[in-house]
Amino acid sequence: MITNQKIRSVLTAAVLVLSLPAAWSAHASVVIGGTRVVYNANEKEATIKLSNQGNAPALTQAWLDNGDPKAAPSTVEVPFLVTPPVMRIDPKKAQTLRILHTGEPLPQDKESVFWLNVLEIPPKAEASGANTNHLQLAFRSRIKMFYRPANLKGSALDAPGQVAWRLVASGNQFSLEARNPTSYHVSFTALEVKGSDGKVASFDDGGMVNPGETQVFPLKGDVTPSAAPKVHYTALNDHGGAVTGEAAATH
Repeated sequence: MITNQKIRSVLTAAVLVLSLPAAWSAHASVVIGGTRVVYNANEKEATIKLSNQGNAPALTQAWLDNGDPKAAPSTVEVPFLVTPPVMRIDPKKAQTLRILHTGEPLPQDKESVFWLNVLEIPPKAEASGANTNHLQLAFRSRIKMFYRPANLKGSALDAPGQVAWRLVASGNQFSLEARNPTSYHVSFTALEVKGSDGKVASFDDGGMVNPGETQVFPLKGDVTPSAAPKVHYTALNDHGGAVTGEAAATH
């Protein structure tokens, strides 16, 4: 079992990486075979592949959380099992993670979202001298997992095009208010609004709008709204691929 101290060390390691000189570089050896997982309720399980692209064996721990990235695996309560929770992956080899629903009830009229964590634990460094110092980094990857009930109305592919947009002024700046009337989570990677003066205001930090909820995206740039503003968006599909579209906005 990996302790809370080990999880906290991941955050410390991330800070160390950001503070290292540009000449230094650090890379995770274990790569997740996707940017998201979709668990269809009519299937017994969801699977995703982990590949070790490094030259040494890798030990990984995997777990799901409810949305708190700081929660330790031992404290998280989710209605799923991830198996195997700990595994060794030999260099240039792959292993498959299985995710199984334990049967606890979840909403049946909309998707639920969880987060899959994969922690790669570095091997113990071999000392080459009494005064040798080593910097060991543990890498954690975290991707979304959507639990999708059977017989939901509409489709996930069409959901981005059904989001209702409103351009909201806040002083000289504008925000986009997105209302999601669908049963699916919609993840946007980029948003743009072109003003009547030809200028463009944009949002490129990425964000998600939950089913039946509203999310506000602050725009960068000063634009003069046109009489019928258009929103140009880039969303992600089930496979993590980009889907672009255009929609009318009110203001």
